Amino acid sequence: MSKRWNWGLVGAIAFIALVATAGGYWLTHRRPPATYVTAPVSRGDVQTTVSASGTVNPVVTVQVGTYVSGTITDISCDYNTQVRKGQLCAKIDPKPYAVIVQEATADLANARAQLVKDQANAAYARLAHQRQDLLMSQQSTSRDAADAALNAYDQANAAVAVDEAVIQQRAAAQRAAQVNLDYTNIVSPVNGTVVSRNVNVGQTVAASFSTPTLFLIANDLTKMQVDTNVSESDIAGVRQGAPASFTVDAYPRRTFRGVVSQVRIAPISVQNVITYDVVITVANSDLSLRPGMTATARIVKAEARAVLRVPSQALRFTPAGAAKPTGRRVVWVLSDGRPVPVAVKVGIDDGDMAQIASGALKEGDHVVTAQAGAAGAARAAGAAARPAFRF
Repeated sequence: MSKRWNWGLVGAIAFIALVATAGGYWLTHRRPPATYVTAPVSRGDVQTTVSASGTVNPVVTVQVGTYVSGTITDISCDYNTQVRKGQLCAKIDPKPYAVIVQEATADLANARAQLVKDQANAAYARLAHQRQDLLMSQQSTSRDAADAALNAYDQANAAVAVDEAVIQQRAAAQRAAQVNLDYTNIVSPVNGTVVSRNVNVGQTVAASFSTPTLFLIANDLTKMQVDTNVSESDIAGVRQGAPASFTVDAYPRRTFRGVVSQVRIAPISVQNVITYDVVITVANSDLSLRPGMTATARIVKAEARAVLRVPSQALRFTPAGAAKPTGRRVVWVLSDGRPVPVAVKVGIDDGDMAQIASGALKEGDHVVTAQAGAAGAARAAGAAARPAFRF
């Protein structure tokens, strides 16, 4: 009886060990249930944008130069000066040009006096010609004398015509000299603000080959523009009238909003990199923006408002072991804990949210974006590859 009891005890222990081994094997090798991360189908706005950097500039900037050369004798405009159209900003020494005007005036007076002289001579030649014609009709003079009187009369009329042409020439020279004299007054052509001043009193400016810039005047600083450089890969879809926003380093927490006013077709090539100038206009009523500020802009290429949307990750997700659909876009929705594909038509995708143009989705549905149990399944697969504990 003692031996039977001992063998029964050994058998019971062996059975318990076998059950424990089988249970441990099942616990270490069973596949954990898959869990999924979902996101709701919402309604909102979807935008696709392009980023670009640029410079803040006044909408209208006028470079005030000089048409004549000379020495600056007076400056009445400085940085930030508010100027009116026609206001005197600087003056070039007028003495050399005043002398030229006086010479031109004297030449004109001389030409007019010469005209009066030649007109008197023409009147006398006309009378002499008439007397010779009368004497010729009475056969009291020779034909040669009559012809000489006619010749003198014609020459006198020609001299009068020459004098009239000379007067016009001298008058034009006088007007040109007066224009040059007037150009010694550097005036503002527009209402605005002086942005920069490039001359000082006593400096000599030369306008022989090119017009030097003396002042830079911004017409209206309450209206600014941002000249951005958009790369050729992003220029498609950028259109005039599109909304845009930008920030500047001076106001990092403030976003300025404007509108694309121009998409210039002229390419800009820098080290074989092609960009295009996209101009954004913005209101600057508080004069916060200043010329030359560096702006980081975002330009809206496409926009859809109040549309059904899902996270873009949901369009890229495919459950483990499932075949990826070809030729159509799908999202996965849980049904009894298992992901089920739903075909959809996608509109605008900004990389974060995607517009659902059509499909069997409605607001409030939940789509799968990731498989939360993937890491656990991988760990389980690794555990199965390791040798199991053996008695």
